[in-house]
Amino acid sequence: MSLLERIANGEAAAVREIIDQYGDLIWSLASRFTHNDADAEEAVQDIFVLLWRKADQYDRTVGAEVTFVSVLARRCLIDRWRQASRRPTPAELNAGTVGVSDSPTTEQDEIAAAALAAFDNLESEQQQLIRLSIILGCSHSAIAQITGLPLGTVKTRIRTGLKAIGKHVKRHTESGVQQ
Repeated sequence: MSLLERIANGEAAAVREIIDQYGDLIWSLASRFTHNDADAEEAVQDIFVLLWRKADQYDRTVGAEVTFVSVLARRCLIDRWRQASRRPTPAELNAGTVGVSDSPTTEQDEIAAAALAAFDNLESEQQQLIRLSIILGCSHSAIAQITGLPLGTVKTRIRTGLKAIGKHVKRHTESGVQQ
């Protein structure tokens, strides 16, 4: 009986065995489809969960177990790649994704320019945390996992960064009203 058939039958030991048997193959595929080790690790975990869920779909008369595992992994990785391609890249995030004209023509442009200037004055780590939160929509706990920072630190740095931006924008708009 194959490992996938054993998993489909609910044999818990087969899960560990399939990880041992196909871990290197799946890691190799994942590392080619992802940008860094953290993404590859997440992809590998997703693939093994998918294998566990779809183990009952394996049919040894159709093909070898390694083929089923490879095809399933590849499909999962392509789906992840497509989703990621819809999001801004880290290079785009580091370059800034908001363009503001040099000569703002409306009040909104002035506010955006003030916010961008305040953002540029933040420490680079704080900028990265805010980008992950606002642009990519990552939760604070996800950001903590990605960066390796404690959850409380992530929350505090994002909050203080946003407060600093808000204060700068408020000062800018108040000074603009007085002119």
